[in-house]
Amino acid sequence: MLAGSLVTSFQQMHMQADTSGRVLVLDSGVGGLSVQREIKRMLPDAALLYLADRAAFPYGDWDAAALREHICALVASVSEVWQPSAVVVACNTASTLVLKSLREIMSVPVVGTVPAIKPAAEQTQSGVFAVLATPGTVKRDYTQDLIIEFAPEHHIALVGATGLAALAEDKLAGRVVDLDRLQQEIAPCFVEKDGQRTDCIVLGCTHYPFLQEEMERVAPWPVTWIDPAPAIAKRLVQVVEPESVATGFEDLFFLTS
Repeated sequence: MLAGSLVTSFQQMHMQADTSGRVLVLDSGVGGLSVQREIKRMLPDAALLYLADRAAFPYGDWDAAALREHICALVASVSEVWQPSAVVVACNTASTLVLKSLREIMSVPVVGTVPAIKPAAEQTQSGVFAVLATPGTVKRDYTQDLIIEFAPEHHIALVGATGLAALAEDKLAGRVVDLDRLQQEIAPCFVEKDGQRTDCIVLGCTHYPFLQEEMERVAPWPVTWIDPAPAIAKRLVQVVEPESVATGFEDLFFLTS
């Protein structure tokens, strides 16, 4: 939950905007709060509008074309009323599908979240790393193109986890995390190849950083966990017009239902 934020329903959010220029942060649930957290560290005075599209959770279960259409319509509808200074798609699955389409219909910067394959390729010492993401992100051409461009010589375990996002939602709701299920989900990340073994794991979903402590507990050996959130916040700072960002307002947290 956003510290000091106001929570309201999606229907109410269309009544009227208190100001233009908020940064719109979108995710299917609360995973994008890992990105929101980094944005606030770099832009502490910025007013954010966090939209948790709970009615559509999880995005990974959607048909690609239907999800693209849904997100574009949702962002356009919200933006018409709230006039954001930038849009941050704080979801890997959505970003691999909608960034091009959103940038075509939006007049403000659109920042996406993509698997941190380039940083992993730069940081690995063994040449073996894993991308832990949703099944949707793992199978996208976008992910394959990143591998071809930045890590063609590396051995990469692509792991499509089906239940990690829900486990993160459990944790953030105060429920106990099922460590046995967690261990089963991440086990395929830990591989050995030609005497080398996984030494980096890309967290390819914005929900996953909230489970890092638990993942470290059940991991068979220590690895470097690569969280893309700091890079996303840094990119936002680079592309948004500072004078367009609203300040002096509490962050808002909206839910679709």
